[in-house]
Amino acid sequence: MYEDWDLIESSIAQQYGIRIRKEIQTMDWAELSSYISGLNGETSLGNIIRIRSEKNPDALKNFSQNELKIRNEWLSKMASQINKEDYKQTMESIKNMFIGMASKGDDRK
Repeated sequence: MYEDWDLIESSIAQQYGIRIRKEIQTMDWAELSSYISGLNGETSLGNIIRIRSEKNPDALKNFSQNELKIRNEWLSKMASQINKEDYKQTMESIKNMFIGMASKGDDRK
């Protein structure tokens, strides 16, 4: 949220006409979170979220260089935040799943 604050600010101003810097001192969290969650895809934040979350290969082919850069930077950031212990546990689970599948295949012989 901190890194996207400028996008949040501009999107709230764009969609609701509210200058959040002026209102933030008197606005409670519930009100602010309602504004944020109600932002549509036509706002700057909505557009960035669309870019970051796109998974459709056909849509990605039509991305501009700047859109690809935004998406790749976001994916890199998310990948760097993966906890190493969680990663190891997930890989161990996947390994055990394949071992289990292989042993069931041996039972069929």
